[in-house]
Amino acid sequence: MLEVKAEQERRAQERARAEQSWKIQPRRSGEMAMLHCGGCGLYSARLGFLNREEAMIALVEPDIEPCQICNPQTGLEHA
Repeated sequence: MLEVKAEQERRAQERARAEQSWKIQPRRSGEMAMLHCGGCGLYSARLGFLNREEAMIALVEPDIEPCQICNPQTGLEHA
């Protein structure tokens, strides 16, 4: 019982961290790399989350575009 509760707690913490982070979907042939909110389901990443400052830098890179579904730039506008 305690193990199940600990696992649920760990997953909840992981989700909370992802929601406050961003991630980059690597470039594929013919497509640009894409910046996503950490919780966006279009691209699943377990590692490599970006903080706010890193995401702001990524967003101005010419070869990275924001996801049109999760709109990661919205979360960057609010300090």
